[in-house]
Amino acid sequence: MRQFRVLVVDDEQRILNFLSSKLKASGYEVSTASNGVEALEQVQALEPDLVVLDILMPQKDGLETLKELRTFSPVPTIILSAKGTNADKVKGLSLGADDYLAKPFSPDELVARIEAVRRRLAPSEKRKTYDHLSVGKLTIDFKRRLVLMKGRDIRLTRIEWLLLSELAQNAGKLMLYSELLTRIWGPEYRDDVQILRTWISRLREKIEIEPDSPKLIRTIPKTGYIMDLPSA
Repeated sequence: MRQFRVLVVDDEQRILNFLSSKLKASGYEVSTASNGVEALEQVQALEPDLVVLDILMPQKDGLETLKELRTFSPVPTIILSAKGTNADKVKGLSLGADDYLAKPFSPDELVARIEAVRRRLAPSEKRKTYDHLSVGKLTIDFKRRLVLMKGRDIRLTRIEWLLLSELAQNAGKLMLYSELLTRIWGPEYRDDVQILRTWISRLREKIEIEPDSPKLIRTIPKTGYIMDLPSA
């Protein structure tokens, strides 16, 4: 069985060398790229298990790279940036980043974030009680991991699928922010409500008839979310 493969993308060679050494010492197989163009080529050629992507780079910055990456690959991506504002964080997450780490950061924290992503790549199946659920024009096939709206296949990212699965398999039950964050991202994320709100918004855009007036996923202010599936 091959090692978990990480592609690190940064235009500063000293950072590439430092992170490469740290990640290799932690048991990962590591490849590097110094710009967005090279990163996209490496993803297609090497098929890494995870990408660590800096935002501030010449030629093609990290956000542009991520946007293009998401047109052909769902590979988990952790954004790195010296720009630590909430706006940058939300933009990165809205483009499909799985996590965001502001510079300067501890390399041990990066390893912990990578491990959190690894844990959720193979989520537990124990809580599943349905193989198939339908409500209105939405159909969820858990066995085949398919979501259909009016018979049309809806492509979800891994995080969107995990969120939908948790909410649907607990239909009618209030899912607390901390509960969803712990189950999908890990216990170290239990207080990061912003990342949850961002991904819920992305999911609603794909499965709600009117995302701004959601009928399937209801928000319980300052508490959590409930998915209404009458057929459940």
